[in-house]
Amino acid sequence: MSFPLPVRPLRDARLLAPEPDGAPRGPDPSGPEIIEIAEAAGVRGRGGAGFPLAKKLRSVASAAGSTRFVIANGEEGEPASVKDRFLLRERPELVLRGLALAARAVGADRSYAYVSDPAAARRLAGARGGDLVDVVRVTPGYVAGEETAVVRAVGGGPALPTAKPPRPWQAGLGGAPTLVSNAETLAQLALAVRLGPETYRRLGTPESGGTFLVTLSGAGQAPVLYEVPYGVPLRELVTTHRGTAAGVTGMLAGGFAGGLLPPSALDLPLTHAALAAAGSTLGCGAFVLLAGECPVGVAADVAAFFDRENARQCGPCVTGTAGVADVLAGLTVRSATWSDVARLERWGQALAGRGNCATPDAVTVLVGSLFLHHRDLVGAHVDAECERCAVSPVTADTKFRISLEEP
Repeated sequence: MSFPLPVRPLRDARLLAPEPDGAPRGPDPSGPEIIEIAEAAGVRGRGGAGFPLAKKLRSVASAAGSTRFVIANGEEGEPASVKDRFLLRERPELVLRGLALAARAVGADRSYAYVSDPAAARRLAGARGGDLVDVVRVTPGYVAGEETAVVRAVGGGPALPTAKPPRPWQAGLGGAPTLVSNAETLAQLALAVRLGPETYRRLGTPESGGTFLVTLSGAGQAPVLYEVPYGVPLRELVTTHRGTAAGVTGMLAGGFAGGLLPPSALDLPLTHAALAAAGSTLGCGAFVLLAGECPVGVAADVAAFFDRENARQCGPCVTGTAGVADVLAGLTVRSATWSDVARLERWGQALAGRGNCATPDAVTVLVGSLFLHHRDLVGAHVDAECERCAVSPVTADTKFRISLEEP
């Protein structure tokens, strides 16, 4: 395997298993049958909120108008995630197969693959054959993968989110109903059709069938991409990765959008419901393990990244995110005051649900998790210099980014 990071299964593998060599494949199911399979298999989105794929397919298929489009979203804006780049580089046929099935399901006129990774773009271009798939390259960016930004960029505009509604399924590319689906989600659709709903559901939980990809990094270990069934305890994954869960003092969960979680989160099962109940999200399946880093410094690093990467189209991003980043950075060098801390907590509550992109929501989760789990530590940064923060300066490019060398 040429992927520059280790890639391993936990318990069982589907996305990581090689494609059946020469296995006969029956005729493709019809559009309605594909939607029924996605629903029976319980395929959920792997890009963020875990929305049921069948509902998105049905919404686009039943929308008004005769023209429809589908877009495979491979723009991996989360700095701590590599799963989509792996699939697009190493399993492009599986993603394209899922894209073709989604196009048939909704009756799409044309399909697009939307990526920023040059290696992924080359692999897709070589694998697409005669399929009606256009590969669209975009400059990487945190908000470039938001679904309205995807539609805007494929249509020739900037990769920046637009106001909602309408959502792309209502009026997307050229005003036509458009399905925007994450690359891993489409790969999972291809697996569900190939395996059948019953076999697909043998792994996972009743609410979330199958497996998903987890990018695990931090705590002094090299990053690794794992495939795990839904419901596996996080502690089991961490122990497999490090040999022990001892020394893990917290984590960034679900990518940067899930905020900070304490070490007790190791006992959570890896499901959307469990992470949501903990005030976080499974998100893109990226977890950054912490082993002694100062949570205030970690939050400052993430907030600085959000401030650099936000769309800068709305007040909540331009001023709110910047204000949060400034106060958190000030705490790391003992220049913030108690008044700043009070403003930080107010901002953390007031930014949710505002702006075109989801960055203010992510900032809200980040600040909320910091006060929920580390309130006393925030105050301690006002009263005294933090030695841990002093040796780890804040950087807008984030120290938690996973880089992949160009193959």
